[in-house]
Amino acid sequence: MTMNLNLSVLLSIYHKEKPEYFDRAMQSIWDEQSIKPNQIVLVKDGPLTQELEDAISYWKEKLKGVLDIITLEENVGLGDALNIGLQQCKYDLVARMDTDDISTSDRFKEQLAVFEKKDIDICSSWVAEFDKDESTTVSFRKVPESDEEIRHFAKKRNPLNHPAVMYRKSKVVEAGGYQKMMWFEDYYLWSKMILHGAKFYNIQEPLVHMRAGYGQLERRSGMKYALSEIEFQKKLLNMGFIDKGEFIRNVSLRFISRILPKRLVKIIYTKLRT
Repeated sequence: MTMNLNLSVLLSIYHKEKPEYFDRAMQSIWDEQSIKPNQIVLVKDGPLTQELEDAISYWKEKLKGVLDIITLEENVGLGDALNIGLQQCKYDLVARMDTDDISTSDRFKEQLAVFEKKDIDICSSWVAEFDKDESTTVSFRKVPESDEEIRHFAKKRNPLNHPAVMYRKSKVVEAGGYQKMMWFEDYYLWSKMILHGAKFYNIQEPLVHMRAGYGQLERRSGMKYALSEIEFQKKLLNMGFIDKGEFIRNVSLRFISRILPKRLVKIIYTKLRT
């Protein structure tokens, strides 16, 4: 039974997070889960607001023996913070969660069942995006199902939804873990895991509700983001994950979309949501 599979949950939080979002995320992975995790690892990535500290203290008291907190004196960024937290995960199966997202009540149950039935190393799912009301989905971020489809898709786009992944810690470590690659730490990791022979699967339904909206889309545009994406594509080329033709295709298509004026990005986003 899936109850026999031990599970760690890995989160990282920094000062810009809202306490009410963090509380809602924790409720979803503990209070509401049909199968509760054996351990929750929370990395405090640099100094936090007093409101966040108070929220964390509440959960520390509530989850005695379950919640392990790692405090970093300085903000090191998501990739490094997750690597540090991963070292403290007691179990090989680790579920990722962002501190502003919401897991469905059967998320862990469904993913653990897949690990029991299939020979895989990492399992993600679709996510349901919402603006303000978590019960009102504005879009789905869909990803391919099978290992073969995922490997093909990964040469063009990120094949997994990071906030919904559950993976084997041993396979992540074998691939070198998270590495610095601004905005692309997770995609970079999946690419390395594919090259190391890891086996993938995506559940074809949303197991996480993710906060979205124009603000998130805006953060993923602009020259800084575009240049970072080019550097990432160079990494994929140099390590043999994509060929020169795929590199040119990816850079050409993505660079143009990233440098569109923000006013135009907002108009396009609005049109897509209506």
